[in-house]
Amino acid sequence: MTTLYELAVGSYQQVLGSVSSILAKGADYCDTNGIALADVVATRLRDDMLPFHFQVVSVAHHSMNAVKGVMSGEAGPPSGFDDTDYAGLQGYIADAIASVNAVDAEAFNACAGTNVTFRLGKAELPFTAENYVLSFSLPNLYFHAATTYDILRMQGVPLGKMDFLGQMRMGA
Repeated sequence: MTTLYELAVGSYQQVLGSVSSILAKGADYCDTNGIALADVVATRLRDDMLPFHFQVVSVAHHSMNAVKGVMSGEAGPPSGFDDTDYAGLQGYIADAIASVNAVDAEAFNACAGTNVTFRLGKAELPFTAENYVLSFSLPNLYFHAATTYDILRMQGVPLGKMDFLGQMRMGA
């Protein structure tokens, strides 16, 4: 039986590690090829989409703050992430990795079946912990990680599917 911790925290660790590596490759490529990282931070796939900065912030948010939301029963949109440069975005991911790695499996698993309310202004979205992770947090995490990847690919960064997948959890 797969636990809530394995589903959520294991996935957050995998995606955060992947995004950390993607960001490092992006910085190296841009430096080597004279691409201003400040321009990358402001890049959007389309005019009506949020920029690279928001994508990376959302990866950090939908991992470390999702854990906090499950454990507290209260979640909301990204906050506490100031506008920053590329190195600052790498720092947010490093902080998220440290935060997620520090989660106590037993305490997190004890949240199975509890309620999590996502608040956005006056709107409230009620979830169980499992449904919050599986139908809201993880889909958002993957969306923003993929968009981060796509923007860097658009810049010419030589990334492939294995870069996106990161360290997979294998075994019988």
